[in-house]
Amino acid sequence: MEKLLRVSSSPHIRSKETVSSIMRDVVIALIPATLAGIYFFGMNAAIIVAISIISAVATEAAMQSLRKKPITINDWSAVVTGLLLAMNLPASAPWWIPIIGAIFAIAIVKHAFGGLGSNFMNPALAARAFLVTSWPIEMTTWLAPGADAVTAATPLGLIKEGGTAQLPSLMNAVLGNIGGSLGETSALLLILGGIYLLYRGVISVRIPAFYIGTVFILTFLLGGFDIFNSFYAIFVGGLMLGAIYMATDYSSSPITPKGQIIFAVGAGLLTTLIRFYGGYPEGVQFSILLMNIATPIIERYTAPKVFGGVKK
Repeated sequence: MEKLLRVSSSPHIRSKETVSSIMRDVVIALIPATLAGIYFFGMNAAIIVAISIISAVATEAAMQSLRKKPITINDWSAVVTGLLLAMNLPASAPWWIPIIGAIFAIAIVKHAFGGLGSNFMNPALAARAFLVTSWPIEMTTWLAPGADAVTAATPLGLIKEGGTAQLPSLMNAVLGNIGGSLGETSALLLILGGIYLLYRGVISVRIPAFYIGTVFILTFLLGGFDIFNSFYAIFVGGLMLGAIYMATDYSSSPITPKGQIIFAVGAGLLTTLIRFYGGYPEGVQFSILLMNIATPIIERYTAPKVFGGVKK
């Protein structure tokens, strides 16, 4: 039998990486911080994680079925969205919050714009912004770590209110023994997960480094040249989670090196300005979403010149 060669247009790029392998690596990277959140906040945190992931996967299957598309829930992308959403929720959130958030993230932010790879902003962050504006009390009732389940202000909330005398130590902020969402538990474990993603080649160092570095420098300049405050600012809140795991989203961040740097610096600038001068103590989610919207124009002006092309 004659064998025919199938010829496609260049470039011919071969890679062992698949959507499944990349998404699975992200889940692996997030496991330590997720377990830390469950350890610090108890079983309700585990329930939120489970409900969020199950809701995201179920919504993915339902939307693909409605759109007459192949069911690809085994590619781990919906699991990543559900897990990231859970990491953006407080442990005190009622059970229906992750369900609504997962449906919004998958059905509206992801599939309404074409599905995987077509979303113009990070689904989990967009869902969090939707939940915060819709149910602000449920989304801002923070629990202190421990089995007593008592409410407590986040470090950024204390700074905003001027209660710096009650701030947790920097060591607690690094390890995660502080109030906040599940993804604000342990900066150290989030960084270790980020190192794993760098080792696996899943993310580039550009966005996390320039994002975190911009927040550090601007906090130093705007915060009275206090180096301790700069270190504190990068380890509390959702900065590590946002910079390492959500600002690096392939679909909603620039693909050009220059574009990634501009994106990261812009997110760092917005985060710091919101923290210092905005009415909300944390600026990570809004900063990344705003830069997601700016991504197309960033890519337009940072795209490399086509080899052999002529000027218009």
